[in-house]
Amino acid sequence: MAGDAVDARIAEHGRQWRQKPVLREIYLDLYRRMAAELAPGNALEIGGGSGIFKEFAPDVVTTDILPAPWLDMVADAQFLPVADRTFDNIVMFDVLHHIEFPRRFLAEASRVLRPGGRIIMVEPAITLLSWPFYHFIHPEPVGLATDPLHEGAPDPNRDAFAASQAIPTRLITRDYARFVAAFPEFRVVQKSWLSLFAYPLSGGFQPWSLLPEGLVRPVLALENVLAPLIGRLTGFRLLAVIEKEAAR
Repeated sequence: MAGDAVDARIAEHGRQWRQKPVLREIYLDLYRRMAAELAPGNALEIGGGSGIFKEFAPDVVTTDILPAPWLDMVADAQFLPVADRTFDNIVMFDVLHHIEFPRRFLAEASRVLRPGGRIIMVEPAITLLSWPFYHFIHPEPVGLATDPLHEGAPDPNRDAFAASQAIPTRLITRDYARFVAAFPEFRVVQKSWLSLFAYPLSGGFQPWSLLPEGLVRPVLALENVLAPLIGRLTGFRLLAVIEKEAAR
């Protein structure tokens, strides 16, 4: 195990997760979508402090930069203590926008993934509708000016919850050409703009919710119909699958 101490913020998220069935149902839908994108083989979870993804992939190797007793190892995503070409998948939920230098993580992901391996992530989606919510209501900064490919030396004293929520959206939209130029072995093979209504109405990890529990599944079903049409303008969540080039 990775240790017995649990960061107070992770513990609080776990408490809210257990006590808020609306949030659980919404997040479980997103985790199911992630699991459906797994390539055959094994998986490494980055930022697995919640411990939830093991419900869908019991054999996943879980890591986080902060210790928790259910983790397999404590690790910084920018310096993974993993041998080359060890994993077929890297999964991460709300992690990329917390990494100080995503470029360093992408280099590590390229190193530890086997050919044909995948990075599967769910992150905030910065869209026309979601931006005011994330900017004015959500506690983390959006950081539209943050370059997802900038380089530097990671600060070992940086708060693990420091964030720039626009990083994932920028990486696969306006900075995608730069991303592929820097990492030609990677391609985005799937991107979905999700969580049009249910997530913002739930209040996330806030104690309030405007969405009754009985309406969560009908609202999610409606989102499945509308997301391909309007998700790029109204989605609050981004599901992205980045695939490493297969061996020739």
